[in-house]
Amino acid sequence: MTSKKIESYGSWNSPITAELIASGGIRLLDVETDGDDVYWLEMRPADAARYVVSHAGDPPTDITPAGFSARTLVHEYGGGSFRVFDGVCYFANLSDQRIYRQEPGADPASLTPESALRFADFDLDTTRDLLIAVSEDHTSEGQEATNRIVSIRLNTATVSPAVPPEPQTLVEGADFYSNPRLSADGRRLAWLSWDHPNMPWDGTELWVADIAADGRLSGNRLVSGGNSVSLFQPEWSPDGELYFVSDRTGWWNLYRERDGEVQPVLPMDTEFGLPQWAFRMSTYAFFASGQIACAFARDGRSTLATLDPESGKLTEIDSPYSSFSSIRTAGNDIVLLGSSATHRSAVVRLNLESGQVTELKRSSETELDPDFVSIAEPITFPTENDREAHAFYYAPTNPDYAPPPNKLPPLIVHSHGGPTGAAVHTLSLSVQFWTSRGIAVVDVNYGGSTGHGREYRERLNGTWGIIDVEDCANAARYLVERGDVDGNRLAISGGSAGGWTTLCALTFTDLFHAGVSHFGVSDAGALARDTHKFESRYLDGLIGPYPEREDLYRERSPIDNAERLSCPVIFLQGLEDRIVPPDQSARMAAAIRDKGIPVALLEFPGEQHGFRRAENVKRALEAELHFYGRVLKFIPADEIEPVTIDNLAS
Repeated sequence: MTSKKIESYGSWNSPITAELIASGGIRLLDVETDGDDVYWLEMRPADAARYVVSHAGDPPTDITPAGFSARTLVHEYGGGSFRVFDGVCYFANLSDQRIYRQEPGADPASLTPESALRFADFDLDTTRDLLIAVSEDHTSEGQEATNRIVSIRLNTATVSPAVPPEPQTLVEGADFYSNPRLSADGRRLAWLSWDHPNMPWDGTELWVADIAADGRLSGNRLVSGGNSVSLFQPEWSPDGELYFVSDRTGWWNLYRERDGEVQPVLPMDTEFGLPQWAFRMSTYAFFASGQIACAFARDGRSTLATLDPESGKLTEIDSPYSSFSSIRTAGNDIVLLGSSATHRSAVVRLNLESGQVTELKRSSETELDPDFVSIAEPITFPTENDREAHAFYYAPTNPDYAPPPNKLPPLIVHSHGGPTGAAVHTLSLSVQFWTSRGIAVVDVNYGGSTGHGREYRERLNGTWGIIDVEDCANAARYLVERGDVDGNRLAISGGSAGGWTTLCALTFTDLFHAGVSHFGVSDAGALARDTHKFESRYLDGLIGPYPEREDLYRERSPIDNAERLSCPVIFLQGLEDRIVPPDQSARMAAAIRDKGIPVALLEFPGEQHGFRRAENVKRALEAELHFYGRVLKFIPADEIEPVTIDNLAS
């Protein structure tokens, strides 16, 4: 047996490189089915982050041609950018946000004129030859966008007339819309709506209307929901009943409307819903028989099952995966995105009769040596107010190295984005990048995270920058007290809202020794004033109404309390970010620099909210490693382009 090399934590050599993470794979997004055919969306970092619709086959084939990218910017986060009906693909194109129709073997043809409209979340009305979509109108500069549900006529004289017709408004008046869904007989349309200051996980309404022969709606009727009930994913059953997910009991459970009454299908202390950050999210789908394929979360873990909605019988399905999303059906198969602690994301087709699992597309064909993979340990730890919080702990793992005697690893506390999001128990190469180099990671589901019921999710109401910080800090303290990590080398890292938690933890506690902000929020007041419509009132619930409670915004914002921050920070920021404008990182970095504290700022032209281009993903990851090495005092084994860290002695 080859003896292990003795080397300091952080200095271990690893085959999980930044180059591998940046260029060795793709990001798999929405899955769609068209009869027995399966389609999915790929984001390709090595192809200028282009979004491509692919069709299952041997091998899979690209549907989206060069020069097009199937990505919508509705709500800025997008989702639901394509659907396929009878072999015809309808998609929103990134560069002009127009809807295109693509017949098999033909070039895409525009269905909408050049305008300031954006579109997402399509359904096809075959009876009236209409495409139904959510529309976001940015025509009036300097004013908030207007959201509607619209229809687009398909029976024009040619597939792409010189000037395509304007979309026709079906529903308007609410601040937001999603999930326009036609009943199987084409006679009714269901949709979700909500208004400021609610986010869709706060309170939504489910509506139904009749559709006339000319496509107009009548008899609009409220089915369920309100300001304090969150609804998710309305779907029509094959026999015409309306199903949806509601958290009216404190858990996102499945309901249906039958004979004019809303009734639970399967009451459970589990989550069948998700925070609706993007369109076309799906946790369940109907088979033609009326049976349901579904995925639900319990204690932060996901389970796949089938459900008989009449008897309530739930049958869990054994599979190699522990996380499931974008649930669809095709014949007697379930099609979805699946991943696990040891499997990267894949488009999966699972046959119910045989149990056969087929991976139609993997996010990466690179096989990892399992000896380099750190398996998450779910932990529950004590936190403030006599509560408990949850996290996943990843210990350093590398078969070739051992640390010097009596040494403990540095720890990176990861604060997820959202903040209404969740850390999940799946294989992340970005986590394994650190653990295989000898750096421990804890991914924290702080109060406010999803997957643990509405009460847990609402812990963050009015306390953003407090509860999340306390939970991240207590996760680190728990691991220090347990003897897992070095209490003198604690770092915290997060992106977007996780960047806010990171900067607040560095500003309002003295626990951490380094911090990394990926396009993070440092000025809550500026975010409330300047961000896009979808999140423009989000902080009303997380902090308080603005500007009425501007005092709280100043009290909580790191930029207004920079004098309290005393440890090194690196900022990684896209210059085209519309969600967290880049001046936030620039101003915060300048304030830290003026204090004489070590700070670095890397700005990436062309990147928006989250890095997509392979070269930028690689640079950001290596810059973070270089920064940790300098600040936490270890020498990375990788050859890395240095980062200029102001105020740091060589």
